[in-house]
Amino acid sequence: MGVGVSSWQLARAVARTGELGVVSGTASAVTLARRLALGDPDGCLEDALDDFPVPAMAQRVRDRYLGTARDAAGAARFRGLPRPSLDPSSALTELTVVGNFVEVRLAKAGHDGPVGINYLEKIQLPTLASLYGAMLAGVDYVLMGAGVPARIPALLDRLAGHEPVAMPVTVADAERGEQTTISFDPGEVTGEVALPPLHRPRFLAIVSSATMATFLARNAAGGPDGFVVETPVAGGHNAPPRGRLRLDAAGEPVYGPRDELDLEAIAALGLPYWLAGGYATPEALTAAREAGATGIQVGTAFAFCEESGLAPELKAATVQAVRERNATVHTDPKASPTGYPFKVLRAAGTLSEPETYEQRPRLCDVGYLREPYRRPDGEVGYRCAAEPVEDYVRKGGDPADTIGARCLCNALVANIGLGQVRRDGYVEPPLVTAGDDVAGLGRFVPPGTNRYTATDVLDHLLGVGGTQLPGT
Repeated sequence: MGVGVSSWQLARAVARTGELGVVSGTASAVTLARRLALGDPDGCLEDALDDFPVPAMAQRVRDRYLGTARDAAGAARFRGLPRPSLDPSSALTELTVVGNFVEVRLAKAGHDGPVGINYLEKIQLPTLASLYGAMLAGVDYVLMGAGVPARIPALLDRLAGHEPVAMPVTVADAERGEQTTISFDPGEVTGEVALPPLHRPRFLAIVSSATMATFLARNAAGGPDGFVVETPVAGGHNAPPRGRLRLDAAGEPVYGPRDELDLEAIAALGLPYWLAGGYATPEALTAAREAGATGIQVGTAFAFCEESGLAPELKAATVQAVRERNATVHTDPKASPTGYPFKVLRAAGTLSEPETYEQRPRLCDVGYLREPYRRPDGEVGYRCAAEPVEDYVRKGGDPADTIGARCLCNALVANIGLGQVRRDGYVEPPLVTAGDDVAGLGRFVPPGTNRYTATDVLDHLLGVGGTQLPGT
Protein backbone atom coordinates (compact mmCIF):
# COMPACT_ATOMS: atom_id res chain seq x y z
CA MET A 1 0.00 0.00 0.00
CA GLY A 2 2.04 2.89 -1.28
CA VAL A 3 5.03 4.03 0.77
CA GLY A 4 4.78 3.29 4.48
CA VAL A 5 0.98 3.08 4.62
CA SER A 6 1.25 -0.64 5.21
CA SER A 7 3.44 0.16 8.20
CA TRP A 8 5.18 -2.13 10.62
CA GLN A 9 2.55 -1.21 13.22
CA LEU A 10 -0.23 -2.38 10.90
CA ALA A 11 1.58 -5.51 9.78
CA ARG A 12 2.32 -6.44 13.38
CA ALA A 13 -1.31 -5.92 14.42
CA VAL A 14 -2.48 -8.25 11.66
CA ALA A 15 0.27 -10.85 12.09
CA ARG A 16 -0.38 -11.15 15.82
CA THR A 17 -3.76 -12.70 14.95
CA GLY A 18 -2.12 -15.36 12.77
CA GLU A 19 -2.97 -13.66 9.49
CA LEU A 20 -0.27 -12.45 7.10
CA GLY A 21 0.75 -8.89 7.95
CA VAL A 22 2.52 -7.17 5.05
CA VAL A 23 4.76 -4.11 5.19
CA SER A 24 5.47 -1.93 2.19
CA GLY A 25 9.07 -2.21 1.05
CA THR A 26 8.85 0.66 -1.43
CA ALA A 27 11.30 3.48 -0.64
CA SER A 28 12.08 2.08 2.82
CA ALA A 29 15.43 3.86 2.64
CA VAL A 30 13.66 7.21 2.37
CA THR A 31 11.20 6.55 5.18
CA LEU A 32 13.91 5.33 7.56
CA ALA A 33 16.16 8.29 6.84
CA ARG A 34 13.36 10.82 7.35
CA ARG A 35 12.06 9.20 10.51
CA LEU A 36 15.55 9.13 11.96
CA ALA A 37 15.97 12.75 10.89
CA LEU A 38 13.00 13.66 13.09
CA GLY A 39 14.88 12.18 16.05
CA ASP A 40 13.08 8.82 16.48
CA PRO A 41 11.15 10.16 19.50
CA ASP A 42 9.83 6.80 20.71
CA GLY A 43 13.14 5.01 20.15
CA CYS A 44 11.68 2.10 18.17
CA LEU A 45 13.93 2.63 15.14
CA GLU A 46 17.05 2.66 17.26
CA ASP A 47 15.88 -0.51 19.01
CA ALA A 48 15.63 -2.19 15.61
CA LEU A 49 19.03 -0.82 14.61
CA ASP A 50 20.46 -2.40 17.75
CA ASP A 51 19.33 -5.77 16.38
CA PHE A 52 20.92 -5.32 12.96
CA PRO A 53 23.52 -8.11 12.52
CA VAL A 54 26.27 -5.74 11.32
CA PRO A 55 26.53 -3.15 14.12
CA ALA A 56 29.04 -0.95 12.30
CA MET A 57 26.65 -0.48 9.39
CA ALA A 58 23.74 0.34 11.68
CA GLN A 59 25.91 2.91 13.41
CA ARG A 60 26.83 4.55 10.12
CA VAL A 61 23.14 4.91 9.31
CA ARG A 62 22.58 6.52 12.71
CA ASP A 63 25.49 8.89 12.25
CA ARG A 64 24.35 9.97 8.79
CA TYR A 65 20.67 10.61 9.45
CA LEU A 66 19.64 10.75 13.13
CA GLY A 67 18.38 14.18 14.11
CA THR A 68 19.32 15.88 10.83
CA ALA A 69 15.94 17.44 9.95
CA ARG A 70 15.84 21.23 9.97
CA ASP A 71 12.70 23.23 10.71
CA ALA A 72 11.24 25.29 7.88
CA ALA A 73 7.82 26.95 7.94
CA GLY A 74 6.94 24.98 11.06
CA ALA A 75 7.71 21.59 9.50
CA ALA A 76 10.80 19.45 8.91
CA ARG A 77 13.05 19.93 5.92
CA PHE A 78 14.95 16.76 5.16
CA ARG A 79 18.39 16.40 3.68
CA GLY A 80 18.56 14.97 0.17
CA LEU A 81 19.33 11.32 -0.43
CA PRO A 82 21.09 9.66 -3.35
CA ARG A 83 18.60 8.48 -5.95
CA PRO A 84 18.54 4.81 -7.00
CA SER A 85 20.82 4.04 -9.94
CA LEU A 86 22.65 1.19 -11.64
CA ASP A 87 25.72 2.02 -9.57
CA PRO A 88 24.40 3.17 -6.19
CA SER A 89 26.64 4.67 -3.55
CA SER A 90 27.62 2.48 -0.62
CA ALA A 91 25.67 4.83 1.64
CA LEU A 92 22.45 4.27 -0.33
CA THR A 93 22.98 0.51 -0.45
CA GLU A 94 23.50 0.41 3.30
CA LEU A 95 20.44 2.57 3.93
CA THR A 96 18.33 0.36 1.64
CA VAL A 97 19.41 -2.85 3.37
CA VAL A 98 18.91 -1.39 6.83
CA GLY A 99 15.60 0.30 5.95
CA ASN A 100 14.04 -2.98 4.84
CA PHE A 101 15.48 -4.78 7.85
CA VAL A 102 13.97 -2.26 10.27
CA GLU A 103 10.45 -2.46 8.79
CA VAL A 104 10.38 -6.25 8.98
CA ARG A 105 12.14 -6.46 12.34
CA LEU A 106 9.62 -4.15 13.98
CA ALA A 107 6.67 -5.88 12.32
CA LYS A 108 7.83 -9.25 13.69
CA ALA A 109 8.50 -8.08 17.24
CA GLY A 110 6.57 -9.70 20.09
CA HIS A 111 4.69 -12.47 18.25
CA ASP A 112 5.12 -15.55 16.05
CA GLY A 113 2.73 -14.57 13.26
CA PRO A 114 3.79 -14.38 9.59
CA VAL A 115 5.10 -11.12 8.13
CA GLY A 116 5.57 -10.33 4.45
CA ILE A 117 6.94 -7.43 2.46
CA ASN A 118 5.59 -6.00 -0.78
CA TYR A 119 7.60 -4.58 -3.70
CA LEU A 120 6.92 -3.29 -7.21
CA GLU A 121 8.76 -5.09 -10.01
CA LYS A 122 8.69 -1.80 -11.89
CA ILE A 123 11.06 -0.33 -9.28
CA GLN A 124 14.03 -2.56 -10.09
CA LEU A 125 17.13 -0.64 -9.02
CA PRO A 126 16.81 -1.14 -5.22
CA THR A 127 15.33 -4.65 -5.42
CA LEU A 128 18.36 -6.77 -4.55
CA ALA A 129 19.49 -4.77 -1.54
CA SER A 130 15.86 -4.49 -0.38
CA LEU A 131 15.29 -8.26 -0.52
CA TYR A 132 18.47 -8.95 1.41
CA GLY A 133 17.61 -6.45 4.15
CA ALA A 134 14.16 -7.97 4.61
CA MET A 135 15.64 -11.48 4.71
CA LEU A 136 18.16 -10.45 7.36
CA ALA A 137 15.13 -9.66 9.52
CA GLY A 138 13.54 -13.06 8.83
CA VAL A 139 10.72 -12.02 6.51
CA ASP A 140 8.31 -14.90 5.86
CA TYR A 141 6.79 -13.83 2.52
CA VAL A 142 7.80 -11.60 -0.36
CA LEU A 143 5.04 -10.24 -2.61
CA MET A 144 5.68 -8.48 -5.90
CA GLY A 145 3.57 -7.15 -8.76
CA ALA A 146 3.50 -4.29 -11.29
CA GLY A 147 5.59 -6.23 -13.77
CA VAL A 148 6.84 -9.75 -14.45
CA PRO A 149 8.72 -10.94 -11.35
CA ALA A 150 10.05 -14.12 -12.96
CA ARG A 151 13.55 -13.93 -11.48
CA ILE A 152 12.66 -13.37 -7.84
CA PRO A 153 12.43 -17.04 -6.73
CA ALA A 154 15.98 -17.79 -7.90
CA LEU A 155 17.27 -14.59 -6.31
CA LEU A 156 15.72 -15.55 -2.98
CA ASP A 157 17.44 -18.94 -3.17
CA ARG A 158 20.85 -17.33 -3.62
CA LEU A 159 20.38 -14.55 -1.12
CA ALA A 160 19.44 -17.09 1.54
CA GLY A 161 22.99 -18.40 1.23
CA HIS A 162 24.53 -14.90 1.15
CA GLU A 163 25.58 -15.46 -2.46
CA PRO A 164 26.21 -12.62 -4.95
CA VAL A 165 23.23 -11.97 -7.22
CA ALA A 166 22.48 -10.07 -10.41
CA MET A 167 19.35 -9.32 -12.39
CA PRO A 168 18.60 -7.62 -15.71
CA VAL A 169 17.18 -4.11 -15.70
CA THR A 170 14.89 -2.67 -18.33
CA VAL A 171 16.61 0.21 -20.14
CA ALA A 172 14.52 2.28 -22.53
CA ASP A 173 15.89 3.13 -25.98
CA ALA A 174 18.42 0.30 -25.76
CA GLU A 175 19.47 -1.74 -28.78
CA ARG A 176 17.56 -4.94 -29.40
CA GLY A 177 19.20 -7.80 -27.53
CA GLU A 178 21.16 -5.50 -25.25
CA GLN A 179 21.12 -6.50 -21.59
CA THR A 180 21.95 -4.28 -18.63
CA THR A 181 22.21 -5.78 -15.15
CA ILE A 182 22.45 -4.70 -11.55
CA SER A 183 24.38 -6.73 -9.03
CA PHE A 184 24.57 -7.07 -5.27
CA ASP A 185 27.11 -8.89 -3.11
CA PRO A 186 25.95 -9.63 0.45
CA GLY A 187 29.59 -10.06 1.44
CA GLU A 188 30.15 -6.36 0.86
CA VAL A 189 27.39 -5.68 3.38
CA THR A 190 28.33 -8.19 6.07
CA GLY A 191 32.09 -7.73 5.77
CA GLU A 192 33.86 -9.85 8.35
CA VAL A 193 30.64 -10.70 10.19
CA ALA A 194 29.91 -14.40 9.61
CA LEU A 195 26.18 -15.08 9.38
CA PRO A 196 24.33 -18.40 9.19
CA PRO A 197 22.13 -19.15 6.15
CA LEU A 198 18.98 -17.07 6.07
CA HIS A 199 15.39 -18.24 6.07
CA ARG A 200 14.22 -18.36 2.45
CA PRO A 201 10.83 -16.59 2.35
CA ARG A 202 7.95 -17.82 0.25
CA PHE A 203 7.26 -15.77 -2.85
CA LEU A 204 3.78 -14.68 -3.90
CA ALA A 205 3.53 -13.14 -7.37
CA ILE A 206 0.82 -10.51 -7.78
CA VAL A 207 -0.94 -11.17 -11.08
CA SER A 208 -4.11 -10.10 -12.85
CA SER A 209 -4.55 -12.96 -15.31
CA ALA A 210 -4.30 -16.72 -15.60
CA THR A 211 -1.90 -16.19 -18.51
CA MET A 212 0.64 -14.45 -16.29
CA ALA A 213 0.15 -16.94 -13.48
CA THR A 214 0.75 -19.84 -15.86
CA PHE A 215 3.87 -18.22 -17.32
CA LEU A 216 5.39 -17.69 -13.88
CA ALA A 217 4.41 -21.13 -12.58
CA ARG A 218 6.15 -22.81 -15.52
CA ASN A 219 9.32 -20.74 -15.22
CA ALA A 220 12.26 -23.14 -15.58
CA ALA A 221 14.39 -21.01 -13.26
CA GLY A 222 11.89 -21.41 -10.42
CA GLY A 223 8.26 -20.50 -9.93
CA PRO A 224 6.40 -18.67 -7.18
CA ASP A 225 4.99 -20.35 -4.09
CA GLY A 226 1.58 -18.87 -4.77
CA PHE A 227 -0.28 -15.89 -6.19
CA VAL A 228 -2.20 -12.82 -5.21
CA VAL A 229 -4.76 -12.38 -7.98
CA GLU A 230 -5.90 -8.76 -8.31
CA THR A 231 -8.95 -7.36 -10.02
CA PRO A 232 -9.06 -3.83 -11.52
CA VAL A 233 -10.95 -2.44 -8.51
CA ALA A 234 -7.91 -2.86 -6.23
CA GLY A 235 -6.11 0.29 -5.06
CA GLY A 236 -2.69 1.49 -6.13
CA HIS A 237 -1.40 0.46 -9.54
CA ASN A 238 -3.67 -1.65 -11.72
CA ALA A 239 -2.74 -3.83 -14.66
CA PRO A 240 -3.77 -2.04 -17.87
CA PRO A 241 -6.62 -3.57 -19.89
CA ARG A 242 -5.53 -6.20 -22.37
CA GLY A 243 -5.53 -4.99 -25.94
CA ARG A 244 -5.89 -1.40 -27.10
CA LEU A 245 -6.46 1.09 -24.30
CA ARG A 246 -9.96 2.59 -24.36
CA LEU A 247 -11.25 5.22 -21.94
CA ASP A 248 -14.84 5.78 -20.83
CA ALA A 249 -16.58 9.16 -20.54
CA ALA A 250 -14.92 9.75 -17.16
CA GLY A 251 -11.46 9.12 -18.63
CA GLU A 252 -11.00 5.75 -16.93
CA PRO A 253 -9.68 2.58 -18.63
CA VAL A 254 -12.34 0.24 -19.94
CA TYR A 255 -11.88 -3.39 -18.94
CA GLY A 256 -13.59 -6.06 -21.00
CA PRO A 257 -14.08 -9.83 -21.29
CA ARG A 258 -10.38 -10.42 -21.94
CA ASP A 259 -9.64 -9.01 -18.48
CA GLU A 260 -11.96 -11.37 -16.62
CA LEU A 261 -10.19 -13.80 -14.29
CA ASP A 262 -10.06 -17.46 -15.23
CA LEU A 263 -9.95 -18.83 -11.70
CA GLU A 264 -10.28 -22.43 -12.88
CA ALA A 265 -7.05 -22.09 -14.84
CA ILE A 266 -5.28 -20.49 -11.86
CA ALA A 267 -6.55 -23.18 -9.49
CA ALA A 268 -5.36 -25.87 -11.93
CA LEU A 269 -1.76 -24.71 -11.39
CA GLY A 270 -1.94 -26.34 -7.95
CA LEU A 271 -0.56 -23.37 -6.02
CA PRO A 272 -2.33 -21.45 -3.27
CA TYR A 273 -3.78 -18.10 -4.28
CA TRP A 274 -5.49 -15.16 -2.64
CA LEU A 275 -8.02 -12.88 -4.35
CA ALA A 276 -7.60 -9.12 -4.06
CA GLY A 277 -9.66 -6.10 -5.04
CA GLY A 278 -13.21 -5.78 -3.73
CA TYR A 279 -13.17 -8.85 -1.48
CA ALA A 280 -13.24 -7.18 1.95
CA THR A 281 -16.58 -8.61 3.10
CA PRO A 282 -17.41 -11.89 4.82
CA GLU A 283 -19.55 -12.87 1.83
CA ALA A 284 -16.72 -12.21 -0.62
CA LEU A 285 -14.29 -14.18 1.55
CA THR A 286 -16.67 -17.14 1.52
CA ALA A 287 -17.11 -16.85 -2.25
CA ALA A 288 -13.34 -16.70 -2.75
CA ARG A 289 -12.82 -19.88 -0.79
CA GLU A 290 -15.64 -21.61 -2.64
CA ALA A 291 -13.88 -20.65 -5.90
CA GLY A 292 -10.74 -22.46 -4.69
CA ALA A 293 -8.82 -19.52 -3.26
CA THR A 294 -6.94 -19.91 0.01
CA GLY A 295 -8.26 -16.55 1.13
CA ILE A 296 -8.22 -12.86 0.31
CA GLN A 297 -5.82 -9.92 0.40
CA VAL A 298 -7.28 -6.74 1.92
CA GLY A 299 -5.71 -3.33 1.38
CA THR A 300 -8.12 -0.39 1.38
CA ALA A 301 -9.89 -1.41 4.59
CA PHE A 302 -6.57 -1.46 6.45
CA ALA A 303 -5.16 1.67 4.79
CA PHE A 304 -7.42 3.95 6.83
CA CYS A 305 -7.32 2.12 10.16
CA GLU A 306 -5.53 3.45 13.25
CA GLU A 307 -2.39 1.35 12.79
CA SER A 308 -1.70 2.29 9.19
CA GLY A 309 1.02 4.80 8.38
CA LEU A 310 -1.35 7.18 6.58
CA ALA A 311 -1.36 10.66 8.15
CA PRO A 312 -4.18 10.96 10.75
CA GLU A 313 -5.76 13.94 9.01
CA LEU A 314 -6.05 11.99 5.75
CA LYS A 315 -7.66 9.06 7.53
CA ALA A 316 -10.15 11.28 9.34
CA ALA A 317 -11.05 13.21 6.20
CA THR A 318 -11.61 9.99 4.25
CA VAL A 319 -13.81 8.39 6.90
CA GLN A 320 -15.81 11.61 7.11
CA ALA A 321 -16.21 11.62 3.33
CA VAL A 322 -17.45 8.03 3.55
CA ARG A 323 -20.02 9.05 6.16
CA GLU A 324 -21.14 11.86 3.87
CA ARG A 325 -21.22 9.47 0.90
CA ASN A 326 -18.68 11.64 -0.87
CA ALA A 327 -15.69 9.27 -1.12
CA THR A 328 -14.82 8.64 -4.76
CA VAL A 329 -11.91 7.05 -6.59
CA HIS A 330 -10.74 7.76 -10.14
CA THR A 331 -8.67 5.25 -12.09
CA ASP A 332 -6.21 7.63 -13.73
CA PRO A 333 -4.30 6.27 -16.75
CA LYS A 334 -1.78 9.16 -16.64
CA ALA A 335 -1.11 9.89 -12.95
CA SER A 336 1.68 7.35 -12.48
CA PRO A 337 4.99 7.78 -14.32
CA THR A 338 5.13 3.97 -14.54
CA GLY A 339 2.51 3.95 -17.28
CA TYR A 340 0.20 1.73 -15.22
CA PRO A 341 -3.29 2.98 -14.35
CA PHE A 342 -3.33 4.34 -10.80
CA LYS A 343 -6.26 4.65 -8.41
CA VAL A 344 -6.57 8.22 -7.06
CA LEU A 345 -8.80 9.12 -4.13
CA ARG A 346 -10.36 12.53 -4.67
CA ALA A 347 -9.46 14.57 -1.58
CA ALA A 348 -9.03 18.25 -0.80
CA GLY A 349 -5.46 19.51 -0.56
CA THR A 350 -4.01 16.59 -2.51
CA LEU A 351 -2.68 16.21 -6.04
CA SER A 352 -6.07 14.80 -7.04
CA GLU A 353 -7.17 18.44 -7.35
CA PRO A 354 -6.21 20.04 -10.69
CA GLU A 355 -5.29 23.33 -9.03
CA THR A 356 -3.00 21.62 -6.50
CA TYR A 357 -1.35 19.69 -9.31
CA GLU A 358 -0.83 22.82 -11.39
CA GLN A 359 0.67 24.74 -8.47
CA ARG A 360 3.28 22.09 -7.66
CA PRO A 361 6.75 22.82 -9.08
CA ARG A 362 7.81 19.93 -11.32
CA LEU A 363 10.97 18.30 -10.01
CA CYS A 364 12.40 14.85 -9.35
CA ASP A 365 14.55 14.53 -6.24
CA VAL A 366 13.49 11.17 -4.75
CA GLY A 367 13.75 9.23 -7.99
CA TYR A 368 12.39 5.75 -7.31
CA LEU A 369 10.21 5.83 -10.42
CA ARG A 370 12.92 7.13 -12.71
CA GLU A 371 13.32 5.10 -15.89
CA PRO A 372 16.83 4.16 -17.02
CA TYR A 373 17.35 4.98 -20.69
CA ARG A 374 20.20 4.63 -23.19
CA ARG A 375 21.58 8.04 -24.12
CA PRO A 376 22.91 8.77 -27.61
CA ASP A 377 26.47 8.70 -26.24
CA GLY A 378 25.93 5.11 -25.08
CA GLU A 379 25.73 5.91 -21.36
CA VAL A 380 22.70 5.24 -19.20
CA GLY A 381 20.64 8.23 -18.06
CA TYR A 382 17.50 8.51 -15.96
CA ARG A 383 14.20 10.24 -16.66
CA CYS A 384 10.72 10.49 -15.21
CA ALA A 385 7.53 11.73 -16.83
CA ALA A 386 6.80 13.79 -13.70
CA GLU A 387 10.06 15.77 -13.89
CA PRO A 388 10.25 19.16 -15.69
CA VAL A 389 8.85 18.70 -19.17
CA GLU A 390 11.86 20.23 -20.91
CA ASP A 391 14.21 17.86 -19.06
CA TYR A 392 12.13 14.80 -19.95
CA VAL A 393 11.92 15.76 -23.62
CA ARG A 394 15.64 16.59 -23.75
CA LYS A 395 16.29 13.04 -22.55
CA GLY A 396 14.28 11.58 -25.42
CA GLY A 397 10.96 11.21 -23.62
CA ASP A 398 7.62 11.71 -25.33
CA PRO A 399 6.08 15.01 -24.16
CA ALA A 400 2.65 13.34 -24.20
CA ASP A 401 3.80 11.17 -21.27
CA THR A 402 4.20 14.23 -19.07
CA ILE A 403 0.58 15.37 -19.32
CA GLY A 404 -1.11 14.64 -16.00
CA ALA A 405 1.89 12.74 -14.57
CA ARG A 406 2.13 13.13 -10.79
CA CYS A 407 5.30 12.91 -8.72
CA LEU A 408 4.27 9.80 -6.81
CA CYS A 409 7.59 9.52 -4.98
CA ASN A 410 7.16 12.82 -3.14
CA ALA A 411 3.38 12.51 -2.83
CA LEU A 412 3.33 9.01 -1.35
CA VAL A 413 5.96 9.96 1.22
CA ALA A 414 3.84 13.02 2.07
CA ASN A 415 0.89 10.66 2.65
CA ILE A 416 2.60 9.36 5.79
CA GLY A 417 3.54 12.76 7.18
CA LEU A 418 7.10 12.81 5.81
CA GLY A 419 6.62 15.23 2.94
CA GLN A 420 9.50 17.50 2.06
CA VAL A 421 9.43 21.21 2.86
CA ARG A 422 11.25 23.20 0.18
CA ARG A 423 13.61 26.07 0.87
CA ASP A 424 10.90 28.55 -0.11
CA GLY A 425 8.46 26.96 2.37
CA TYR A 426 6.48 24.96 -0.20
CA VAL A 427 5.22 21.72 1.37
CA GLU A 428 4.89 18.65 -0.86
CA PRO A 429 1.19 17.69 -1.09
CA PRO A 430 -0.05 14.10 -0.72
CA LEU A 431 -1.86 11.90 -3.24
CA VAL A 432 -3.92 9.13 -1.67
CA THR A 433 -4.74 5.87 -3.40
CA ALA A 434 -7.59 3.54 -2.50
CA GLY A 435 -9.62 0.75 -4.04
CA ASP A 436 -13.08 1.23 -5.50
CA ASP A 437 -14.62 -0.15 -2.30
CA VAL A 438 -13.43 2.81 -0.18
CA ALA A 439 -17.06 3.92 0.04
CA GLY A 440 -17.76 0.86 2.19
CA LEU A 441 -15.33 1.70 5.00
CA GLY A 442 -18.21 2.62 7.25
CA ARG A 443 -18.89 -1.03 8.00
CA PHE A 444 -15.67 -1.16 10.03
CA VAL A 445 -16.23 2.03 12.04
CA PRO A 446 -17.80 1.61 15.50
CA PRO A 447 -20.83 3.82 16.18
CA GLY A 448 -20.08 7.30 17.48
CA THR A 449 -16.53 7.57 16.11
CA ASN A 450 -14.62 8.22 12.90
CA ARG A 451 -11.83 5.82 13.86
CA TYR A 452 -11.39 2.08 13.63
CA THR A 453 -8.59 -0.44 14.15
CA ALA A 454 -7.11 -3.38 12.31
CA THR A 455 -8.90 -5.61 14.81
CA ASP A 456 -12.23 -4.07 13.80
CA VAL A 457 -11.49 -5.06 10.19
CA LEU A 458 -10.44 -8.58 11.09
CA ASP A 459 -13.39 -9.12 13.41
CA HIS A 460 -15.77 -8.03 10.65
CA LEU A 461 -14.19 -10.33 8.08
CA LEU A 462 -13.32 -13.37 10.17
CA GLY A 463 -14.61 -13.09 13.69
CA VAL A 464 -12.30 -13.07 16.71
CA GLY A 465 -9.26 -15.32 16.22
CA GLY A 466 -9.02 -15.39 12.45
CA THR A 467 -7.57 -18.24 10.41
CA GLN A 468 -3.95 -18.98 9.65
CA LEU A 469 -2.25 -19.26 6.30
CA PRO A 470 -1.29 -22.82 5.37
CA GLY A 471 2.16 -23.76 6.59
CA THR A 472 2.67 -20.76 8.88
